[in-house]
Amino acid sequence: MGVAEAVAVGRRGARGIVIDDEGRMVLIKRTKPGQDPYWTSPGGGVEESDPSVEDALRRELAEELGATADGYQQVFLASDPTDAGVAIQHFFVARLTSLNLTERYGSEFTKPERGGYDLDYVPLSDGSLEVIDLKPAVLKEFVLANRDALLAEAGFAV
Repeated sequence: MGVAEAVAVGRRGARGIVIDDEGRMVLIKRTKPGQDPYWTSPGGGVEESDPSVEDALRRELAEELGATADGYQQVFLASDPTDAGVAIQHFFVARLTSLNLTERYGSEFTKPERGGYDLDYVPLSDGSLEVIDLKPAVLKEFVLANRDALLAEAGFAV
């Protein structure tokens, strides 16, 4: 066997599979001019000032939703090749503890050209997730395949 070649990390991201007290996934519905709406989990890039990937997600939840969560558990990694190296996204399941949209402060909300960022809740106990365009597609596949385990990690009896 040969020695594995080092791979450059071009970008690192942190995203949340955040579940509220009703067993719903907390998502952001994105609307952009000229595109069909799609949904994404809260999160974003890890910055050099973030002590850890989990801390980056905590910051992103505050920026995007004015939210806090508890019980963070990394459950999934996704990667994509880019010109700058591999882009890695860390996905954490967490239980929502507070949310106040008036406290969100992300720069995206001051740039109307970036489109809409609307809070949405999607139940994990029915077929709601199957019918929305959740991006990235690998996240949707993972959540659908592991619904019960994610709810259990978030503290629900399943």
